[in-house]
Amino acid sequence: MGWLYTILYLVGYPIGLYGMFKKAGVAPWKAFVPFYNTWLMCELCGIGKLWFWLQLIPIAGVFITIWITIIFVMQFGKFSLIDHAFTAIVPFIYLPYLGFSKDVKYLGPDAVKKYKKSTVREWIDALVFATVAATLIRTFIFEAYVIPSGSMEKTLLINDFLFVNKISYGARVPQTPISFPFVHNFMPFSQTVPSYTKAVQWGYYRLPASNPIKRNDVVVFNFPAGDTIINEPGYGSLNTYYDVLRDTYHGNRDALMSEHDILVHPMDKTDNYIKRCTGVPGDTIQVKHTVLFVNGKPAFVPPTSQMEYTVTTNGNAFNNDELSNQLHIKTEKVNDGDEPEVEQIGNNEYVFDVTEDEIEQVKKLPNVVNVSLAERPAEEVFPYFNLSLGWSADNFGPLWIPKKGATITLTPENLPIYQRIITTYEHHTLSQNGNQFIIDGKPTNQYTFKYNYYWMMGDNRHRSQDSRYWGFVPETAIVGKASLIWFSWQNGPRWNRIFKVIK
Repeated sequence: MGWLYTILYLVGYPIGLYGMFKKAGVAPWKAFVPFYNTWLMCELCGIGKLWFWLQLIPIAGVFITIWITIIFVMQFGKFSLIDHAFTAIVPFIYLPYLGFSKDVKYLGPDAVKKYKKSTVREWIDALVFATVAATLIRTFIFEAYVIPSGSMEKTLLINDFLFVNKISYGARVPQTPISFPFVHNFMPFSQTVPSYTKAVQWGYYRLPASNPIKRNDVVVFNFPAGDTIINEPGYGSLNTYYDVLRDTYHGNRDALMSEHDILVHPMDKTDNYIKRCTGVPGDTIQVKHTVLFVNGKPAFVPPTSQMEYTVTTNGNAFNNDELSNQLHIKTEKVNDGDEPEVEQIGNNEYVFDVTEDEIEQVKKLPNVVNVSLAERPAEEVFPYFNLSLGWSADNFGPLWIPKKGATITLTPENLPIYQRIITTYEHHTLSQNGNQFIIDGKPTNQYTFKYNYYWMMGDNRHRSQDSRYWGFVPETAIVGKASLIWFSWQNGPRWNRIFKVIK
């Protein structure tokens, strides 16, 4: 359903503008040029060009585009609430009607001036309605999202602009309904001032799903370990509260809180992350020597996914121009949040973070002597309870993913795996007395899960902070399905990525 709406929107909107431009005396082909079409609408309506530039702001710009379109529709004599509603919600139907109906004429700005309300009043009304309509669309249908990091390369690139389909998995009713429009968790131009108030908090409720999460979907979700943050520059999701608590303060919460400003986000206001769902409820996942297994079978490997490889040479250096221009391997930082894909770590040793096809091309270079997968040594990964297991990002598990309605027997050994689910995601009290557990004041060693949980991993496996480091993603944190790249930018538009379906 969400996918169909997105396609209809992307196709029907410019088709409608085609007919409307023709009636307005503008070359109709210009309706199919993204952004240029809204530039022309601003000219036709006498709207200052500042509004055109404001629509380029990620996320917030969506409602500006809707407002510009509503003002343009008013030039055709359409002023009613229902006209504006159709323009905002089903433009792929209403704009073609305006453009191709013989009964609808282009009247121009004079039509707005002659209307009983003043032009300024009409524009204010249209702006208010566009804000409400865009909020509803953003909350329940689809939302724009920008890729901030390289954890999904080369499936998704930094500064890919996505549509996130909220209908497929069922849109969440906002848990924190009072917030500043069109921003997520912090006010514009601030990294520390919350954009919401917790004066009103609603429980978790999700509309029915049209197409529930499937294994290997690319999913946007609220970062589960981002509920509590150190609200200072350099921390947040980049350097999480829980990591600092473990590594720096060795579990001493009082000491950490006495030295830092702590902010607790509601679940729907934690930072948005995007990863591939590699495990669904009831699956058992395991990583063996960098290879992911799901229920004992090798998992799907996206052809654009990247891994780190150790490359040994005969002493001759690589030609960076050849790597960049012929093999398309980044030899230097290109975007904020980006990292080079090749780094020298010794006299004759390099680390390449590339796709399988790219490493095959590297192997053919005359100075390459040996290529091997880079494996992480044992390290602190989820659930942070027993380093003697030898787990790492490349050798992990096996681990069972909780499923709604499933019952487990709690033990001192598995408690660290499920403790956060019980206390934080499902809101129970839990204490332990030897081998005895007390949940909500009642002794028990059984627990039945209230929600479904998912396992999320980045396609850029060696450069992704994902479930291997912070654990399960509850269904309450799911935002939507990443469906389509509608724009992409790196020193100019990346035309080959625009309108690319995400797989």
